[in-house]
Amino acid sequence: MKKSIRRISLLLSCMYLTVPLLATLFYSLSSNWSHTILPESLTLKWYSDLFLRVDFLQSMLRSLLLVGGVVIAAVFIMVPAIYGIILFYPRLERFIKWAIVGSYAMPGIILSVGLLKAYADSPLPMLFVVAGTYFTSTLPFMYQGIRNSLRNIDVIQLNEAAEVLGATKMITFKTIILPSMMHSIKVSALLSFSVLFGEFVVINMLLGARFKTVQIFLMENIKKNGHFSSAIVGSYFILLAVVALIVLRANSGRQEG
Repeated sequence: MKKSIRRISLLLSCMYLTVPLLATLFYSLSSNWSHTILPESLTLKWYSDLFLRVDFLQSMLRSLLLVGGVVIAAVFIMVPAIYGIILFYPRLERFIKWAIVGSYAMPGIILSVGLLKAYADSPLPMLFVVAGTYFTSTLPFMYQGIRNSLRNIDVIQLNEAAEVLGATKMITFKTIILPSMMHSIKVSALLSFSVLFGEFVVINMLLGARFKTVQIFLMENIKKNGHFSSAIVGSYFILLAVVALIVLRANSGRQEG
């Protein structure tokens, strides 16, 4: 009985998540869908129109560069930082954990207004402010994934054992710790990428049309044509699926090797 309830709950949850996405994809592939349950005809016209627009390709590239650059920077900064905190300053971990998790509790609209007030007259380009905000937004995801990985492999005991065998902490980190936590790093980076790629409030309020990302491009076209805007959303999800597939494939290939 309990298994049946869990299966039904899982099925309903999957339907709740997938049905809107599938409906959007079908709508982006339909030439007309207004009087029938299923699309009256299918077409790739909206996708061809979309990918022939230079401003869409530019907005997609801007989003990839901004979000991808922030996530890569977060990985290179957070991994050694968390490793060093756990190994050398374990007493500070409690305060750092609450500070990182607390950054996730700040609503986007309040954060954007505060940043506008703080950096309105600053010579610092607003794009750097957005990048810094995005970096802060990745901290809860990066911290939790990396910290759990380090807890599972017991990094302190591994370092003590490696020191007995004559290995330095740097060699231990490169040859033992880092390979053991690569899966968690990839999952945390993928989660951060997905969350930031869909963020709209901060980028819209701080930069808007001055740095048009795919989210802003979608908002500019959402009322013009439903099929066209659905094609934008479909392209967005396809891109995230491709990125996730590449990351998971690279991870599975590493495990097989």
